[in-house]
Amino acid sequence: MTIGLDDVVAAETALSHVDGEAGRLIIAGHDLEELAGRVSFEDVTAMLWEGLVPHAASDPKALLSEARQRAYRYLAPLSPRLAGLTPVEGMRLLLASLPDADEDHPSLAVGAAGIAAAMAVRGAQGLAPVAPDSLLGHAEDTLRMMRDAPVSGDEAKGLDTYLVTVIDHGLNASTFTARVVASTQAGILSSVVAGLCALKGPLHGGAPGPVLDMLDDIGTVDNAEAWLDDAIARGERLMGFGHRIYKVRDPRADVLKTAVGRLKGKSNRIAFAEAVEATALKVLERRKPGRRLDTNVEFYTAVLLDALGVPRDGFTPLFAAGRAAGWVAHAIEQTRTGRIIRPQSRYVGAWPAQAA
Repeated sequence: MTIGLDDVVAAETALSHVDGEAGRLIIAGHDLEELAGRVSFEDVTAMLWEGLVPHAASDPKALLSEARQRAYRYLAPLSPRLAGLTPVEGMRLLLASLPDADEDHPSLAVGAAGIAAAMAVRGAQGLAPVAPDSLLGHAEDTLRMMRDAPVSGDEAKGLDTYLVTVIDHGLNASTFTARVVASTQAGILSSVVAGLCALKGPLHGGAPGPVLDMLDDIGTVDNAEAWLDDAIARGERLMGFGHRIYKVRDPRADVLKTAVGRLKGKSNRIAFAEAVEATALKVLERRKPGRRLDTNVEFYTAVLLDALGVPRDGFTPLFAAGRAAGWVAHAIEQTRTGRIIRPQSRYVGAWPAQAA
């Protein structure tokens, strides 16, 4: 028996492949480095949806733009109900309200994920929602709606790179959850909500925020080495380093570091974060020889989203806004198998007493 289903093959997919030994992520037949920062989120979505969603490739920007407009009409009236909820709780409420009667579930789910992420972050701050702009790309519009302020070209490029980077990543916990729900024929929207519920857990979608907490605690570059040494001596994990799957450097960290570089020099902590990263890698090599603990996606996710002005409790909603496109593709792919996912369990409880 394998606890956690490690190394158990539970699905066949043409969507993405994670090679942890080589540090490689393949999405729709392309290495991540070919896509992130080079191909728009809308176009990568269309690539994932090829053969699954009719007409997705014809004009993916217009498809998601129209979906955001449609989603806003459904979701904007719910804004008062976001008071008192965290952003991820608000996003869950909003996505769960989408009607199955709307027939174009794939584009609606992704358009609504962008709307819901922005609305939920604003709602948690007691702010009214901002309507989408049909002329903007998905990443730029999502960030503009969240901040209610114009987005620079570098900022739009940065968030677009992030959304592509997290669009799909093998059979992770949230994607597997989405596939399980889809296998019951519950529908795409229910599958996406289920994926978000799995992503909500701190072991999955909540990791980037603590990276900023770590940077806060370190405070200055001069304090970094001593702080990191003490943390390891106390048996604490250094947030943003090491990965369950990748045995070498997480390829997503490199593409996000490039995106972060475009924002460097402004009123942000990028230079400080880079100095902490270099010190952390040196300390880890010294304190844990023979064990490869390299930078992972959470480190530069935190640095990038912080530089974009996204509050820490908005990180998971934005993660979901990108991953929704992958959840949709997996849900459709799973439904086409015609089989419900029903693994076995091993009973370890007490047995009834034998009759005399």
